[in-house]
Amino acid sequence: MKKDTVFFMKKALMLAATAEKRGEVPVGAVLVREGRVIGRGGNAPIGSCDPTAHAEIVALRRAGGKTGSYRLNGAEMYVTLEPCMMCYSAMVQARIEKLYYGAADPKNGIFSSGVFGNVKHVFNHRIAVEGGLLAQPASAMLSNFFKTRRGAGAVERDGLENRCGG
Repeated sequence: MKKDTVFFMKKALMLAATAEKRGEVPVGAVLVREGRVIGRGGNAPIGSCDPTAHAEIVALRRAGGKTGSYRLNGAEMYVTLEPCMMCYSAMVQARIEKLYYGAADPKNGIFSSGVFGNVKHVFNHRIAVEGGLLAQPASAMLSNFFKTRRGAGAVERDGLENRCGG
């Protein structure tokens, strides 16, 4: 079987589910080059007390360590949620070739929020982008996560941002 975009996005969805089990917002990312996974990550800012530990950043760090290079030319990023500006900027620095994302994020996503139109001129590298890949299951996972937390009163009581030990 040829490994295709759906195959890799399903791997990202599995990483999102793992992140959710750890109490993190369920976002997963897989970085692929020449048909092989070179980095993977799930959201981890709460557990690691690191605001930059988004799934994409975790995957980029692991890929850099595995390849021995901060340049990941020819790599494709598969992420379950549209990246924020920080994550997209990191992908530009890594020279990611193509980005596939699942659910749109109109509030914080670099494209849906309109931010990209205002900043695209500052980027010295262009990434091909395809949104909406397995968007329904990715969106449902996020909606269910926040619905459950609201139903349990967790958002009002302690919020996501207040769970980092320190």
